[in-house]
Amino acid sequence: MQKLNLTQIKKDLNDLPGWDFTNESIHKDLSFDSYLDGIAFVSQLAIKAEEHNHHPDLTVGWCKVGVTFTTHDAGGVTANDIIMAKEVEQILNE
Repeated sequence: MQKLNLTQIKKDLNDLPGWDFTNESIHKDLSFDSYLDGIAFVSQLAIKAEEHNHHPDLTVGWCKVGVTFTTHDAGGVTANDIIMAKEVEQILNE
């Protein structure tokens, strides 16, 4: 998978509210009403990550989850990362 250039990443992020590009990755911080709501989200995302064989770096705290995608083999953000960010948004909007 080929690394996207900065122009491509910025264009894709225009359709992904709250996502930021830093350090060759895309990231979003999420807030939930309860700790268990955050854990339920992580569980749903884990299933999608397995389906796509593309896994996020996650930080889990009290009512907060940080989601980061990068393609380590490509050294930055690829189409797979954008696809998975869209999966996150779909989960959040269900």
